[in-house]
Amino acid sequence: MSSDHQTNNPLHGATLQHIVECLAEHYGWAELGHLIPIRCFTHDPSVSSSLKFLRRTPWAREKVEALYVETWRRERR
Repeated sequence: MSSDHQTNNPLHGATLQHIVECLAEHYGWAELGHLIPIRCFTHDPSVSSSLKFLRRTPWAREKVEALYVETWRRERR
């Protein structure tokens, strides 16, 4: 991968923990659970439980990363 590609990648340098913390702070757990209805966001949510689930569930991680990118793009406008 070229460095230009990474410069334009909104996930570059963002850890999964950072992504979850930012989304939880921005939306709150209730809204996050509504936007991405997965149990780790809707039932006794925490960063720790979310990270455990997302690290072993690729489809859910992709949804979380996509929401982060979408949110990041809207915030830059």
